Amino acid sequence: MNAKCNESMLAQRLEVVTQHAEKLVDKAQNLLEQHPEILIECLTELQLALEELRVAEEELCQQNEELQIARAVIEIERQRYLDLFESAPDGYLVTDLYGVVQEANQAAARLLNIDPMYLVGKPIATFVPEEARRGFRSVVNQLPQISRVQEWEVQLQGWRSDRFDAALTVEAARCPSDGKAIALRWLVRDITSRKQAESKIQQLQMQNLHLVEADRLKSQFMATMSHELRTPMNAILGFSDLLLRQFDPGQQRQQRAMLECIFRNGKHLLDMIEEILDFSKLEENHLTLKLEVLDLAQLVQAIAAEMSALAEEKHLKFKVHVAQPNIAIVNDSGRLRQILINLVSNAIKFTDSGSVYLEVHELSREQIVITVSDTGMGIDPVNQAHIFEAFRQLDQSIARRHNGTGLGLSITNALVQLMQGQITVESQIGRGSTFRVELPRRLSLG
Repeated sequence: MNAKCNESMLAQRLEVVTQHAEKLVDKAQNLLEQHPEILIECLTELQLALEELRVAEEELCQQNEELQIARAVIEIERQRYLDLFESAPDGYLVTDLYGVVQEANQAAARLLNIDPMYLVGKPIATFVPEEARRGFRSVVNQLPQISRVQEWEVQLQGWRSDRFDAALTVEAARCPSDGKAIALRWLVRDITSRKQAESKIQQLQMQNLHLVEADRLKSQFMATMSHELRTPMNAILGFSDLLLRQFDPGQQRQQRAMLECIFRNGKHLLDMIEEILDFSKLEENHLTLKLEVLDLAQLVQAIAAEMSALAEEKHLKFKVHVAQPNIAIVNDSGRLRQILINLVSNAIKFTDSGSVYLEVHELSREQIVITVSDTGMGIDPVNQAHIFEAFRQLDQSIARRHNGTGLGLSITNALVQLMQGQITVESQIGRGSTFRVELPRRLSLG
């Protein structure tokens, strides 16, 4: 635009100089004989006019050079735009306001399975399934007023090819002078894979919801059944204990042995039921601690007296060491007792010869440590990372030597965490295991 203005101004200046020169020539011819000095004046003015023409010529040459440079830059930018347009991974289209294709890149042609030269001049609605064309055209007619549509999901069908899910981003191109829409720019992206992935994610989410619900129902069932089983089992144990008290130790030995077997197995079943009930409560976060001030040393001694008989049955040495005669702590005595009994009974269960060692000492003024060691079978390093998982047992076979639910250590670990502590294990095959529990000395309800 500036170059044209400069050329027009230069032409005007040349016209003025030419007219001025012609007037000088006429004037010179008329007055040459009468006034020779006028010739000199005319020549001087002519020389000045020629100088102006020379300056104007130089300016014109400079403007031509600038114009050539500008044209070269424009051509480079145009070529860059064409390269980007053609090499873009997504489909790009330019249409008129009615959706008729004016320009199309290779990606768009590939998506629609048609050569670019045949794509130009075709309405985009041609590639929309027939049942959806009416709604598609309705939206296209509104695009000049809407200005932009982001991620418009439609189904497209290429020439003699299958349908695919597409996301269209459409923007109206406007005239700079009056702002009227003059064309539509289209970005076409194949989102079939994304839609399939979203569908799979949705299916997985539904499956996850079903699993969560199934797990909730399982926990509810386990809790309900545990309550239902615990009532008759307590009755069996109560009546068995009552009958045992009526028997003379020296008489009716066979009947007494049978009752002792009933009582022992009933007690075992009740322990399993209690474990399942505790596990259900822990899973549903319904188990709470009842904090009290207690003497840990006294609690340990009481548990040692209770478990020593079990160790004697297997001819094991059961050693207990408490660093101080009195260790005052704030905790739940019942749940702390459950942790100690689980660890000590496991140590006795999996030790055939040797000893079991229970030790309690202070780690600091705010921490206590409970250690249960044995000389038993030990735990394989591969299994050590899984022993605190629910229902995990080292021997999974039906004919395993040691019975149980596989919940003891899982419940113990959950209780220790509920008490803001941690439990660790060190073990070697054939050399025994050591379980270490670290607990804060004083728990708070917060």
